Amino acid sequence: MIVLVVALALVVVVLAGALVARTGRRLRRPRPGASRILVPFTGGTLEPTVLDAAIRIAKAENATLVPAYLLLMPLQYSEESPLTDEVGVAMPWLEAVEHAAVRAGVPVDARIEKGRSPTHALRRLWEVEAFDRVIAPAPAGTRNGLSLKDLTWILTHAPSETLVLRPEPPAAADRAREVQEAVREAPRRAGVR
Repeated sequence: MIVLVVALALVVVVLAGALVARTGRRLRRPRPGASRILVPFTGGTLEPTVLDAAIRIAKAENATLVPAYLLLMPLQYSEESPLTDEVGVAMPWLEAVEHAAVRAGVPVDARIEKGRSPTHALRRLWEVEAFDRVIAPAPAGTRNGLSLKDLTWILTHAPSETLVLRPEPPAAADRAREVQEAVREAPRRAGVR
């Protein structure tokens, strides 16, 4: 009976190892000394195109992705208030970012930083941590997030290289897909094989 249990345990370990080797997905922890790329966002929105670009850049540079949710503190609350409702909004976003980065094999070190404004929260974050690059999402349409005023401040005050990524508006993305489909279909319509 003991031999059967040991054999079964051995089979489970071998199968688990094969599964990990097959998928190639291993949770990568941030390495000490690795470059760090900050992606600040607020308002419960982070455009998928900006996230994808930040993950690709972090992967190409073997850097740690640091998504930072900038939690805005209304003036009627003290800066030490917990704001559990707002944290409840931030956590699913940070988890989604972490899952996307881990699927791509990029180490993640997520943050929530409180401040009276996005720039105040960023200033507080920059006072205690160093980053090699900042990737700031530009506003897309009428959605919440960093304003043009916030982006101007980031570009002038960021302590490191800064990229501002503007996601493509949905209407332009739809037009681009239509053009790509038309280009692919043109040879077929012309009778070219």
